[in-house]
Amino acid sequence: MFLVLVGVWTWVIWPRFLLAIWRDDRAWGPSGGPTAFLWVHVVLIAASLAIGTAVGVLGVRGWRSGRR
Repeated sequence: MFLVLVGVWTWVIWPRFLLAIWRDDRAWGPSGGPTAFLWVHVVLIAASLAIGTAVGVLGVRGWRSGRR
């Protein structure tokens, strides 16, 4: 159950963080294009969501196999 909660927590927290980064002035350069600050955070958030999803799936699979 803990792993499932970690997966859910990941999907609650990281999209909100992405929104905060998107609205940050450092995310956009003078010409209006994305900066390295934005790209680094997008990659980190994507990796965190992928890991959180994998952990959540493992948790669901473990929980289901334990109930059999």
